[in-house]
Amino acid sequence: MKNFAKLMSTALMIGCLAVGIAGCGGSETKEAANVKQTVIYTNADEEAQVAFKAALDKNGFEGKYILQSFGTSELGGKLAAEGKNIEANVVNMTSYYLDSVQKKSPMFVEIKDPVKPVVEHPNFYIPDIGNCGALFVNTEELKKANLPMPKAIKDLADPMYKGHISVPDIMGSSTAWLMTQAVLNEYGDEEGAKIMKQIEANAMPHLEKSGSGPLKKIRAGEVAVGFGLRHQAVADKAKGLPVDYVDPVEGNFMLMEAVAVVDKNAAENEQAMKIAECIAKNARPELLKIYPVALFEGEKVDDANKPANPKVYKEPLTVELLQKHQELIKK
Repeated sequence: MKNFAKLMSTALMIGCLAVGIAGCGGSETKEAANVKQTVIYTNADEEAQVAFKAALDKNGFEGKYILQSFGTSELGGKLAAEGKNIEANVVNMTSYYLDSVQKKSPMFVEIKDPVKPVVEHPNFYIPDIGNCGALFVNTEELKKANLPMPKAIKDLADPMYKGHISVPDIMGSSTAWLMTQAVLNEYGDEEGAKIMKQIEANAMPHLEKSGSGPLKKIRAGEVAVGFGLRHQAVADKAKGLPVDYVDPVEGNFMLMEAVAVVDKNAAENEQAMKIAECIAKNARPELLKIYPVALFEGEKVDDANKPANPKVYKEPLTVELLQKHQELIKK
């Protein structure tokens, strides 16, 4: 009987230990399961995504989010079609898409800027990336082709530039819209559309779907003149490449990317808000190095990265306005 009692006591102890261990592990597993990973959708470049991840991982969010990348039009389509039912909790997207979907069917919660912004914007997103457009040239190819340095985007419509230029296509590139805004804002819809059509005709076969395409052609010496994101040409010139940039007389227009939180439920919104604020605040210093356009008071960029002629389009930017401009040029 004594031996039986000892055996039972040992068995009970082992059982208790097992239950304790299992209970502890089960509790951890259950707790982990209750922490839903925040889903982030973005159309940002790969280098920007690296900055997002670094900021989040260094500030306590490692393993608490999933970052998924989409093309601009693809993500814009998902936002428009799915609204609040979209899987994402956080969206980092070109701001005019956010403006358009919020206007049609409100889906984002209010979020506060980390510091005072340079440009006014709605209260449901925080700008985190700024891009502005400019002309750029391959100085060696320009000389070989005996072409003058352009001063205006309109100059590229001149027949002498035919076959020597590369520009992005407005049907596939948001960078192209920076060029189109500048022309239509300066010359009006009718004349501006004629100028843009002639520029595209002169650019063939170097009309690019990607906004970075023209600069690649400039670097390779395939063309003498192009249009794209200003900071990229500034960086190339600083590296000693035969690349220079021109701030066109029509102006340097800007597009912003911004972070917003989709309104789901209190629990999901809380973590999503913290993650969005972390991106806006802690990723911003690195993003400013990559995209040197000041968005908030106190931010500094070197003189080379300050556009000479910054301008804002005469109408608010929306998806509908983009479509209108596309139709003007392509009809």
